[in-house]
Amino acid sequence: MLFSRYVDGEDLMLLELRAENYAVIDRAAATFGHGLNLLTGETGAGKSILIDALALLLGGKASSDVVRHGAEKAVVSCVFEMTPGARTVLEANGIECETDDVLLRREIAANGKGRVFANNQATTVGVLRQLSPELALIHSQGETLGSFDTEQQRLLLDRFGAISSDDVAKAYSEWRATTERLKVLQSAEQDRLRMADLWRFQSGEIQGAGLVAEDEDAQLETEKRVLANSEKLFTAAMSAHDLLYESEGAAESTLGAALKHFEELARYDSRFAEAVGQLAAAKATVEDLSAEVRDFAESINAAPERLEEIEDRLAALDRLKRKYGQTLAEVIAFGADAAAKLAEVENRDVLLAELTAKQAVDAERYRVAAAKLNEARAAAARKLEKAAVVQINDLAMNARFHIEVKGEGEWTAHGWDGVDCLIATNPGEPMKPLAEIASGGEMSRVMLALKVAVEDASAKVAKAVLPRTLVFDEIDIGIGGRAAEAVGRKLKALSRGQQVICITHLPQIAAFGDQHFLIDKTVKAGRTQTEVRLMETGERVEEIARMLSGEKLTDTSMRHAEQLLEMSR
Repeated sequence: MLFSRYVDGEDLMLLELRAENYAVIDRAAATFGHGLNLLTGETGAGKSILIDALALLLGGKASSDVVRHGAEKAVVSCVFEMTPGARTVLEANGIECETDDVLLRREIAANGKGRVFANNQATTVGVLRQLSPELALIHSQGETLGSFDTEQQRLLLDRFGAISSDDVAKAYSEWRATTERLKVLQSAEQDRLRMADLWRFQSGEIQGAGLVAEDEDAQLETEKRVLANSEKLFTAAMSAHDLLYESEGAAESTLGAALKHFEELARYDSRFAEAVGQLAAAKATVEDLSAEVRDFAESINAAPERLEEIEDRLAALDRLKRKYGQTLAEVIAFGADAAAKLAEVENRDVLLAELTAKQAVDAERYRVAAAKLNEARAAAARKLEKAAVVQINDLAMNARFHIEVKGEGEWTAHGWDGVDCLIATNPGEPMKPLAEIASGGEMSRVMLALKVAVEDASAKVAKAVLPRTLVFDEIDIGIGGRAAEAVGRKLKALSRGQQVICITHLPQIAAFGDQHFLIDKTVKAGRTQTEVRLMETGERVEEIARMLSGEKLTDTSMRHAEQLLEMSR
C-alpha cells in the first residue's frame, strides 16, 4: 500500500517507489527519507533499474522489454509530496487532489500497451511530463542532457540571483493581447467585409425580433396553455368559486357559521380562543381564494386570434434559438456580441490607430522591463560562474565555466534572454555547451556543483528550496580518493535543503548517506531477482567495507568503513 509519512517534522519529496515484474525485479519497494538517500550494490545488481522506473513515472519512454519474463505486465508506482505547481497541473487536467500526496502509477503490458494513472485516475504520459519539473530532476547519462535544457539553465540562474520576471510577464501579456487584436483587425479586407455583412444581418435579425425579456417564451407558453384550454379552465374556476363562496353550503358561509359557534364557546371557556383565530384565518383564506379564482375566470379571453398570434411569436422565437442559442438569454447575448463586432469593424480606422499606438507603448514597456531583467541576469551570471568554478574544481575536474546571457531574442513571458552554460573540462579546449560534454559522470558532477552553488546562494537570502527531488546516477565515474570525498560532502550539503537520491560505487560517498539502501541480486527457484533493503548501521559498515575490499571482508576494511562513517558525521 502506498502511503505518506513525515520525518522529524519535515515534509518529504519522493516518499516511496515501487516496482513489480519490472526487468529483473519481482517485487521491490523503497521508502525514502529526507536528506541524502544512497543506493549501492554489486555491479549489475539493478541499481539503475530503479532510476529507470522513476524516469518512466516522470514521463519517460516505455518499452515492453522492461516486462519481467513470464509476466503479463510491469507495474511501477511512486508517491510524491504534493506541491502547489503539481496541484495546478493535476487540476488543469481534471484530476482530483483529495490528499497532500501525488500518487503516480504506470503499467506496461507485454504486448506493448500501457496505462497511466495519477491519484488513481486514468491520465496520459503527457500529464506525467507536465508534472516532472515539479517533482524530480534526474541527472544520469541518459537523462541529464534532456532534463537540463536552456529553460532549466535560465531557471537555475534566476534562482541563484533571486531574480523575478513578474514585471516582464505582465508587460508581455499586455503587449501580446494588443498585438493579437491588431492581427484580427488587420486580417484580409475581403474576410473582414464578409464577416461585417454577416454580423450586420445577425444583429439586425435579433434586434428586429424586439426581444424584451429573457423569459418571454416561457410567459407565452403559459398564456398559450390558458387560451388553448379556456373553456375547461373557465368552468373549473367558476365551479371552484361557487363551492368556496356562492353556492348553498359554500365553504365561506359554513366556516362563518362555525366561527360564530366557537366565538360563543370562547366567551365561557378560554380553551376555544385559539380555535376562533384559526377559523377566522381559514375563512379569510377562503374569501381570498374565491376572489382570486373568480378574477382568473373573468380574465379568460377565448380569442382565437390571440392564440394564433402567440403561436406565430413562439415559432419566431424558436427559429432564433435554433440559430443563436438554446435560450433567449443566449440569443440576446449573441446579438450584443455581433453588434459589438460590427461596431469594431465599422470604426476600424479609428480603432486601428488606437491599437497601433497602444502596441507601441506596450512594446516599449516590455523592452524596458526585459532590458532590466537582462542586466540582472548578466550580473548574476558572472557571480554564478565564479561560485560554480570553485565547486566544479573541487570535484576532481580542472574546468573553465562560463554562462552566456544572450541579448535580445524572441519575446517571451520570461524575457528575451537565452541562457547557455558553457564549459571546457580540459586545459586548451574551447568552451562548449554542457550538452556536448562526452562524459555522463562529468555532466553529473557539473550539475552537482551548480546545484550546490545555487543552494548556497539561496540559503543566504532565505529563499525556499525548489520543490523537487534530485536524483544523481553515475556521478562518481572516473574519480576516487579525495575527489570522491568532496563529491560526498557536496551531496550532503545539497541534501540539507532538499531530498537527494544518489547511486554510487564509491565508499567515500556512501558514508555520507542519511539513508543507505542495498540493491541485492539473488537467484531463487532458478530466477534472478533484485531486492531493495534499507540497511541499519551495522549492515552499512559491512557494505562500505565490501565496497573497499570486495567480497572478502577484512578487519582492515571494516575499521576503514567505521572510520569513513565516523568522519562523515
